[in-house]
Amino acid sequence: MSARILVAEDDGKQSRLIRIYLEREGYAVQVVADGRTALERARSTGLDLIVLDVMLPLVDGLDICRILRAEASEVPILLLTARSTEEDMLLGLDLGADDYLTKPYSPRELTARVRALLRRSRKGGAAGSEVLRVGAVELDTARFEVRVAGRPVALTSKEFSILEALARKPGRVFTRAQIIECAFGFDSDVLERTVDAHVRNLRRKLGDDPARPRHLETVYGRGYRLLDSSAPTRALPGS
Repeated sequence: MSARILVAEDDGKQSRLIRIYLEREGYAVQVVADGRTALERARSTGLDLIVLDVMLPLVDGLDICRILRAEASEVPILLLTARSTEEDMLLGLDLGADDYLTKPYSPRELTARVRALLRRSRKGGAAGSEVLRVGAVELDTARFEVRVAGRPVALTSKEFSILEALARKPGRVFTRAQIIECAFGFDSDVLERTVDAHVRNLRRKLGDDPARPRHLETVYGRGYRLLDSSAPTRALPGS
């Protein structure tokens, strides 16, 4: 079954171009032109990904991110923005977006980002069931589930990908570039500047204190690592 993608873009020329390129990839695409309709579709329709313009009429893209994440929606969100400052971009990630593209962008880059998000999303996960346990952190890679000391934690697809990469080699220090390579499979200067924002969100959701980390540690001048002295154990769910 082809992935179902919602495109929320009020520029008719841009939305048509996005539809053409995504449909060429075999995706089922819906297009809406305002934020209120986008929010209704996101709530009522099973989606695999949302391509979301920030500057939408009625409800803007940042508010849609905030609302969907507050409602525990896990659908991956790719933001499209004309705002080029790093602060504006990081704000979108802090509100729960998985990735962003700044305008103008190439359709080929957009489709590459979409493929990467779908590949690492809940519905694009591996068919085999595997559980990684590192200290109190437990990841079910097939079910896209995370628990900390038995408490369920809702992560975005990129947050999950980063945590999975770190959990597969606990104790190892990953640079930002290595996190991008392991978690997302393609290189990007923009993404490298946003790793810190994803890690900050991960810490908050895991209940970690950066001053006294129990799970995610910053190694200054190097990168990040998941704290544990031994390799993660692997087991089938329910074992």
